[in-house]
Amino acid sequence: MSLLLNIDTASNIAVVSIAKDGYILQEATNKEQKDHASFLHIAIKSICQTAGVNLNQLNAIAVVAGPGSYTGLRVGMASAKGLCYTLHIPLIAIGALELIAWQAINETKNLQLPLPVLFCPMIDARRMEVFTAIFDANLQSLLKPTALVLENDFFANFLLTNKIVFSGNGSTKWREICSNANAYFIENETNALYMSQLSYNKFINNKFEDIAYVQPLYVKEFFNPS
Repeated sequence: MSLLLNIDTASNIAVVSIAKDGYILQEATNKEQKDHASFLHIAIKSICQTAGVNLNQLNAIAVVAGPGSYTGLRVGMASAKGLCYTLHIPLIAIGALELIAWQAINETKNLQLPLPVLFCPMIDARRMEVFTAIFDANLQSLLKPTALVLENDFFANFLLTNKIVFSGNGSTKWREICSNANAYFIENETNALYMSQLSYNKFINNKFEDIAYVQPLYVKEFFNPS
């Protein structure tokens, strides 16, 4: 059995949850990005009490490592590392783009699309800039997390022979300039279930981080395809 605390403060919506073997017991959400720091520890205490879970019962803590909000990433990572040190339990890091892609993979399983399907999560990073990556349906990375300035033909090579599902809060501005028929857009909100599934999978496969050295994934440099 696994009892995991999941922390996601990487974006405008913060979510914390307690999950048992990948299934949510309790969760809390905050939609005011500037309040993530004050929200986090109160929320952890609240969901633990409601779920009847003592922190000492936790087997590991998972945190969304980035990319995303600089302040949000630091808040989440520092809190997760501090709790892991105190409780002497392992730390699990989840990529923000990996998490968005995993949600899209699960929410489009029943679509009948004519071409091989790839998944491109996007996180808004101001103006026409996004953090992005590309994954296949098995969540294998085809384009590692990167930061780029959007241009209307940037994904042209991928879109020649694949249907690409774009999702995440950065995909809205890409949709405004993308006219490729093989681009497919979905809108979804942060769902704690998908992080709990990824963290559980990493837990049972012993994919833990070195608490002393793990850092947020900022992906600061932006690539302009022009």
